[in-house]
Amino acid sequence: MFQYLTRRILISIPVLFGVTLLNFVLIYFSPGDPAELSQNPNATEADRELRREMLGLDDPFFIQYVKWLWGLLQGDLGTSFTSFQPVATMIVDKLGPTLLLMISSIIVAYLIAIPIGILSAIRQYTWLDYLSTTGAFLGVSIPNFFFGLGAIYIFGVVWGVLPTGGMNTLGQSGFGDLLLHLILPTLTLGTAIAGGMVRYVRSSVLEVLGQDFLRTARSKGLKEFVVINKHALKNALIPIITIVGMDIPLLIGGSVITETIFQWPGMGQLTIQSILSRDYPTLMAINLIAAVSVLIANIWADVMYAVVDPRVKYH
Repeated sequence: MFQYLTRRILISIPVLFGVTLLNFVLIYFSPGDPAELSQNPNATEADRELRREMLGLDDPFFIQYVKWLWGLLQGDLGTSFTSFQPVATMIVDKLGPTLLLMISSIIVAYLIAIPIGILSAIRQYTWLDYLSTTGAFLGVSIPNFFFGLGAIYIFGVVWGVLPTGGMNTLGQSGFGDLLLHLILPTLTLGTAIAGGMVRYVRSSVLEVLGQDFLRTARSKGLKEFVVINKHALKNALIPIITIVGMDIPLLIGGSVITETIFQWPGMGQLTIQSILSRDYPTLMAINLIAAVSVLIANIWADVMYAVVDPRVKYH
């Protein structure tokens, strides 16, 4: 296992290098000029050239990338073009709210999706199966921004029972107030995750239910609850673990839209602000964190294969 993890980590290094290079190319050749966007309309061309030189934008493309990569190897993520603060400081300030939103969303999604997926497989072709399948397709199909705006209108405007934006009420602080602000973003971000998970859990459990070892367990007189939860579910976990690793990119991408809709002060809002202001160092750092998160999630999924199923061996 240790050799396998070492090999996977070593393979991930050139992959991460390629991702950073591709991100830098896309950001560099995107429309807009940070020097023009950050200057007042009355600035002259000489002023803009001076600002480009100050920001290092007058260097060739490859030189800019090498400078950024050299700073990264030294632990420096650069300085923001707009706020002139260290990018690392800006990300640390925004990372906590985003992690809170992502963790709560994935927990709620799985607590809802896994039981529904199991019941849907056990009660195949019943009204419960059709209802859960329809709900799963709706959850996957409805975009985050549409679901979020609908939730704001119903729960915030029509009923007035939940706050529609921010992380805390002005002048208030505490866990209860934070929880109220967390409900709508969590439901919005977790809906797509839950919808996809219901379908995968259902198909995985259905495949296991037809195996011979379950018929043997039933013939021994084991109760159906024990057969499903102790034998069937454990063997159906491997495909589900794969989806857990794949959900990380969905959470990262979905958090950008969700945080913008609900004015959640996290990485999503910082991403939108950086795109609009062409803040290259901040965008590169955010993309780097997203890439590292996906690579770690994939390695974690591979490790969990061996933990869940002893038949899986890595040599």
